[in-house]
Amino acid sequence: MVYLLLYVDDIVITASSSEQLRSVISSINAEFKLKDMGALHYFLGIQVQRSSDGFFLNQHQYALDLLERAGMQECRPCSTPIDTNGKISGNSGTKLDAAASSSYRSIVGALQYLTMTRPDLQYSVQQACLHMHEPTTGHEALVKRILHYVRGTANLGLHLRSSNSTNIVAYSDAD
Repeated sequence: MVYLLLYVDDIVITASSSEQLRSVISSINAEFKLKDMGALHYFLGIQVQRSSDGFFLNQHQYALDLLERAGMQECRPCSTPIDTNGKISGNSGTKLDAAASSSYRSIVGALQYLTMTRPDLQYSVQQACLHMHEPTTGHEALVKRILHYVRGTANLGLHLRSSNSTNIVAYSDAD
C-alpha cells in the first residue's frame, strides 16, 4: 500500500515496504525531477517524530507562534479549552468592531489548523467557528480560553502506532 500527500510543490510518500517506496519514487522521478529530503521530520507546520512503535505528530512550534501572534505567549494556562458549564450563545457580549472581528477570524482559522494534531481542541474551536460571521466579546473570551489551554498543552499531539491490522476502527457519539 502506498500513500501520497501532495501540497503545491512538496510531496510526502510512504509505503508499506521499502521496495514499494523505491519503486514509486523511481516512477515519479522518471517524469519529474525529485529531490529526496530523507526521512520526514517537519511538513506544513507539523513536526514528525519517529519511534519504534510509530509516529508522534505535533504542532508545538505552530502553537507557540499562534500564541505569540495573539499576544498571549505569557498567558496563564488553564485545564480545559472551554467552560464546561456554559453554553455559548449568538448574542453573548457586545459585537466586535471590524478590526477585532478580523483578528478573531484569523486566530480561529489558525486554531482550526491546529486541530489537525489536536482532537482535544476540535469541539471548542468548532464552537468558535459558529460565530465567525458576527463575533462578540463573549466569543472572543471563548477564543482566549482556548489559547490559555493551548499555552499549557502545546506539546500534545497525535501518536500513530504501527500495526499489521488492516481493520478500520471507528467511534461515534450519536446520542
